[in-house]
Amino acid sequence: MYLTPQHVLLAGASGLTGEHLLDRLLNEPTVERVLAPSRRPLAEHPHLDNPVGPLATLLPSLGGPLNTAFCCLGTTIKQAGSQEAFRAVDHDLVLAVGQRARELGARHFLVVSALGADPQASTFYNRVKGEMEDALRAQGWPQLTLARPSLLLGNRREFRLGERLAAPLMRLLPGKYQGIQASVLARALWRLALEEQDGVRVIESDQLRKLGR
Repeated sequence: MYLTPQHVLLAGASGLTGEHLLDRLLNEPTVERVLAPSRRPLAEHPHLDNPVGPLATLLPSLGGPLNTAFCCLGTTIKQAGSQEAFRAVDHDLVLAVGQRARELGARHFLVVSALGADPQASTFYNRVKGEMEDALRAQGWPQLTLARPSLLLGNRREFRLGERLAAPLMRLLPGKYQGIQASVLARALWRLALEEQDGVRVIESDQLRKLGR
């Protein structure tokens, strides 16, 4: 059985994966409205609702109704400036997006997490991602999809030296450790959004690559 997302919230529309997903959503005839708050204005489209400003500030004013929400938010500790600032985006802001989406009627939340997400992980990055996943489970979503991609491949607006150096190797690794193109991840997220399957689903990177082909 399939659920057609008619009114969609997309957080992180200007990011690497978000840009690809936004383009797909706006070209889907079944999508009537994409609510995509962003720091800078996005290209105008008849089906795009684009409030502009800091997301945390915009959230209370966002309006529905919604039935599906995507969260493609993500930063790095270097980019954020500190562990606390990283957590504020990749944990706190993700949870705030989920809470607001639930308030506006969304029943399915699809979130880009990360390979190795685990609240007991020794590395700070993976631990925060795991804690974020657990906190989303506690929100009581009818349908929650946690996507765990490996290193995202594609042309970012900002330069990330570590990702640039790791990308050639990540293309050669086996299974879920192999890097994944952001465009492939976006296609996979859309296909997962069409599936009505109650409860929590964790989709690892190798599964995402298959879905996004």
